[in-house]
Amino acid sequence: MDIVVLGIDLGKNSCSVAGLNAAGQVVLRRRLKREGIVGLSRQWPGCVVAMEACCGAHHLGRQLAAQGHEVRLMSPEYVRPYVKAQKNDDRDAEAIAEAATRPTMRFVEVKTQAQSDMQSLHRARERLVNDRTALINHLRALLLERGITVAQGRRKLEKELPGILADEALGLSPRIRQLVSDLREEWQGLDHRIAAFDTEFVAQARNDETVRRLISVPGIGSINATALVAAVGDGRAFARGRDMAAWLGLVPRQMTTGGKPKLLGISKRGNRYLRKNLIHGARAVLPLLVERDTPLGRWVKGLLERAHKNTVVVAALANKLARIAWAVLTGGQGFDAAHAVAA
Repeated sequence: MDIVVLGIDLGKNSCSVAGLNAAGQVVLRRRLKREGIVGLSRQWPGCVVAMEACCGAHHLGRQLAAQGHEVRLMSPEYVRPYVKAQKNDDRDAEAIAEAATRPTMRFVEVKTQAQSDMQSLHRARERLVNDRTALINHLRALLLERGITVAQGRRKLEKELPGILADEALGLSPRIRQLVSDLREEWQGLDHRIAAFDTEFVAQARNDETVRRLISVPGIGSINATALVAAVGDGRAFARGRDMAAWLGLVPRQMTTGGKPKLLGISKRGNRYLRKNLIHGARAVLPLLVERDTPLGRWVKGLLERAHKNTVVVAALANKLARIAWAVLTGGQGFDAAHAVAA
């Protein structure tokens, strides 16, 4: 049996496999456990193995690539149009195999173990940040129910808490005072754990030449740089910088009717974590760029004169930073302020 494409629909335990021959006909259907896929694929060395880019796909992809197969990972939304009739695991595997043969299909690069490890660290840090935000919101609500309001901002609440706990005139009961104290200690513990991740990212930035180049870009620090390298590697999966910006959802959505295009807000597609951090970085570096007489600084100042700072300029600058980051990743050189706007 001559198989040139293997489509695999991954499940937690059971997986469906569909094999296509050179004519595109389905000549194999098989259902087996995850550990059986590597053994099955040995029967057809050097074929194309297609999967959706989902949990566990990169680990299995590395194993199959080591056997000499060409691994093609795809976004699930790109596979969906190829599912015929009613959806089931066997038809999903067939659709994955068929989608992988399309000349216009976009594929996801298989991540190295180091990239996967770095992404896991970023996800763990993000979970802690979300937990801290939820705790702070809970603490503010608890105080507000007792008539105590604090100015907006995490640092302001942190500064006011000792005085709130010490002020007997506020009328907090002993039990609520103890609860606030416990929440404050939990908050401090989260701060220490988040700071430990930040220290680790800084150390990684010092030891990785690619990350050091990215940090030379304004608005990109150790967190953004390590997250970008973990997600896109050397950036060569994208033909140009605007493709990476579009993948991050930093380009306007388009609505065209009657031949008349209309640009809306940013699409917000792709990696939400990277997009959020790039926007935060753009917002932080914006005041510094405005003060500098550089091509990028002049571009930002011109944009500020005709567009709203928060709704347009910050998003446009984040888009620009993403394109500059791609140029730095693929060009092998650090940030060059003289050519930043042309990136």
